[in-house]
Amino acid sequence: MSRAEKLKTSRLMDIAFSFFKKEGYKVKNEASSLDGFSGVTRQFDLIVQKGKDEQVVWIRDWNRTIGVNVIIGLDTASSDVGLANPIMIGEKFSDHAKSYSNRRKITLLTKQKMTSSLR
Repeated sequence: MSRAEKLKTSRLMDIAFSFFKKEGYKVKNEASSLDGFSGVTRQFDLIVQKGKDEQVVWIRDWNRTIGVNVIIGLDTASSDVGLANPIMIGEKFSDHAKSYSNRRKITLLTKQKMTSSLR
């Protein structure tokens, strides 16, 4: 990842951090690795907690649409570590990604939605 890409992702991470704090979440970890039941170590950008419920977060600051394959990857990783209802943050999502997320209770957040909530 280039320095510019890291800086861009860092800004989105800061927005996400502020958004979750404002929404009443406790941000437990940044850039966390969790061991899955499968024996695979899973990587997450954030782990957030509201009440007793913990959720994992992936942040993808790409200049393209996030497809269903990425959402399935998040779903698989979160299930493997035993945490339900994961959250994906990105710029835009394909229709298939939105449909899959709806069925599997995966929250999709855009940068635009988070920044408008912070105003």
